[in-house]
Amino acid sequence: MTRRSAAVRLAAFYAALFAAVGIHIPFWPLWLKDRGLSPSEIGLLVAAGYLTRLVANPVVGHLVDHRGDRKRPMLALALAAGLLWLLFPLATGFVPILIMTVVAIFPFTSLMPVGDSLAMMVVHTHRLDYGRVRLWGSLAFIAAATLIGQALVDWPVSILPWLISATLLLTAASCAVLPDARVPPHDDPPPPVRPLLASGVFLLFLLTASLNQAAHTVYYAFATIHWKAAGLSDPEIGVLWSEGVVAEIVLFAVSSRVVVRFGPAGLLLAAALGGALRWTILGTTADMVWVAGAQLLHAATFGCAHLGAMHFILRAVPPSLSARAQGLYAAIAVGLAPGLMTPVSGYLYERLGGGSFLAMAGLSAASALLAWRLNRSWAGGPLIKA
Repeated sequence: MTRRSAAVRLAAFYAALFAAVGIHIPFWPLWLKDRGLSPSEIGLLVAAGYLTRLVANPVVGHLVDHRGDRKRPMLALALAAGLLWLLFPLATGFVPILIMTVVAIFPFTSLMPVGDSLAMMVVHTHRLDYGRVRLWGSLAFIAAATLIGQALVDWPVSILPWLISATLLLTAASCAVLPDARVPPHDDPPPPVRPLLASGVFLLFLLTASLNQAAHTVYYAFATIHWKAAGLSDPEIGVLWSEGVVAEIVLFAVSSRVVVRFGPAGLLLAAALGGALRWTILGTTADMVWVAGAQLLHAATFGCAHLGAMHFILRAVPPSLSARAQGLYAAIAVGLAPGLMTPVSGYLYERLGGGSFLAMAGLSAASALLAWRLNRSWAGGPLIKA
């Protein structure tokens, strides 16, 4: 497979997957609210999605590392997620929706760490710029968020499960043509992950990333509801979500230089500092001008954090453990931490409204302190031998 072909296929996967994410993250709370759920119940459902990662990602990561290949498991996960999402319209009431959330999120959330593991292997083999491949996912997020924001002016929110299912089935089609990157399969059990978990630097990385992810919980669960209550229209809200991703795309377009300049730990520090500022602004005003300015910091809070995490795992973890390392990161930093924080965010939002963003600014400040420590503790090389 040529270098260009590998890049195009990876870009197609990220574009399809993030079209689904671009519908799910900004607008799924509106579907839940339309089903009669309260902010606290919405917070618990979002938390359930995060906590599902805690089980799904390590389990799938272990199986993928044992198999050696990534492509076929990704195809199966995407197909399962797309078909399961079709069942959401049948669920009414908190408990049935909770059950469907756990079942459908399991394959959906497992796609990302396995896909990132495959992508980083292909990037390394073909000497690609990961950021320039990944930005196509960000572009798809923008297109989906903007188009759905416009469409919901005339369409009922009940259409959202069908749209998410369609984009996940499109993701399955993109998985079918991905490069078949793999490590040799293991007849014996794969190398143990215990030495990685015994590394103080790896644990410091997980804690730094976890606090940064937890600081996004009010934003992901309640930003759309908060802005709508403040008088912003659905198209304006779609533009705000898209604008943040535009800034992220600009960062990804120059990611090779940014990674060389700051390094993974430096990027995690930039993400945390950007979060402290971004959440402070969102916690003090819902004015369109100020919110639009704060949304540019998405390049830091998400973009720098994602690049920092991906390149930390690439440099610090051997390939034979890469899927499980990605799974641990996704389970703990992207799953457990925000999963535990989201019910708290629902409680805070019910009582403080937009002021709940200020608590998120505090989490970002704590993440910045840990990122500074990580920057001083890690020399930049592998933490354990393969």
